[in-house]
Amino acid sequence: MSPSLSSMVADHETKGDHALVHKQYQKGVKLLCDNGITKVPNKYILPLSERPSSTKQDQNVLSDRNLKLPIIDLAQLQSSNRSDVLKSLANACQEYGIFQVVNHGISTHVIKDMIDVSTRFFELSFEERSKYMSSDMSAPVRYGTSFNQNKDQVFCWRDFLKLSCNPIPDVISHWPSSPIEFSELAATYAKETKSIFLMLTKAILESLGIYDNDKTTVEDDGVSKLLEDGSQLMVVNCYPPCPEPDLTLGMPPHSDYGFLTLLLQDEVKGLQIQYKDKWVTVDPIANSFVVNVGDNLEIFSNGKYKSVLHRVLVNSIKPRISVASLHSLPLNCPVSPCSKLVNEENPRRYKKTDFATFLEYISSCEPKRKNFLESRKILI
Repeated sequence: MSPSLSSMVADHETKGDHALVHKQYQKGVKLLCDNGITKVPNKYILPLSERPSSTKQDQNVLSDRNLKLPIIDLAQLQSSNRSDVLKSLANACQEYGIFQVVNHGISTHVIKDMIDVSTRFFELSFEERSKYMSSDMSAPVRYGTSFNQNKDQVFCWRDFLKLSCNPIPDVISHWPSSPIEFSELAATYAKETKSIFLMLTKAILESLGIYDNDKTTVEDDGVSKLLEDGSQLMVVNCYPPCPEPDLTLGMPPHSDYGFLTLLLQDEVKGLQIQYKDKWVTVDPIANSFVVNVGDNLEIFSNGKYKSVLHRVLVNSIKPRISVASLHSLPLNCPVSPCSKLVNEENPRRYKKTDFATFLEYISSCEPKRKNFLESRKILI
């Protein structure tokens, strides 16, 4: 960072002026990097046991080559191989809570344009980016930093832009006007990913045995219809190069609240999932999506399908951009275990919950790992 900004932050940290330091870091890690930061500030340094470089963590990291994530070919869902794809999908949701999707039908230029315009947004001046800063979690557009910047004791090495996407005509006027084509490209991308989400949802419900593809039998408690008009939140993540990446994380271990998350990555590695208590890096596959099972789907499936615990590493060389499209029920609709999946042998395992309950939870404590989902479990 510039000498004046660097010395100011260091001086405030030394004097223990936490309020001024906190205010400075609320502006985002990208601003620190733009000013030439050479050391990770104390605000971003994790306790030793939580660092990706700790001895304990190293013992729990699985070599990339030891695990291949399931790959779901969406084109095969429309073929005579549909039943085999459904079995693969069920296994992926049960065993991993995550899979990669190929042959999804979204053109390469739509994907490339979304990554490109997202990169250019974060290259804008801080003054331009800061126009969209807000503490209102219901705002149609919100620029921020870390994971939950109002509660995080230690900040994450991440800035983000969150865009509410449903309905797009009602919110697009609030989206960034710079780069000039941002809103148009983001809207196209949002519509395309919503179509993929709905296709995947029908296949997942069918794999659970509660939805027939011929549409003559639907026993999903109305969820498939609700999801058609459900919430969609797009989160554009920026992870700048970090001078000391072993001291911090881009995002801490967590699961996603919603039903499914479709993640688009650039070519830079960073995403890790926990599999059999070990951390595994997810290699980016060009023009593919990583799809996470969210807490809502775990609840709806009564625990048959598992939301995945994941985190993000940073590196010292390359910036990383990802675009997460989070899909779920309408925000005012509660989710509970599907009635067809509850019986004497498999009793109800989760309380009914909704987005308001989730917001109340994260506003009252620092969210960690899958602790919100754990709070919704019924002790049997």
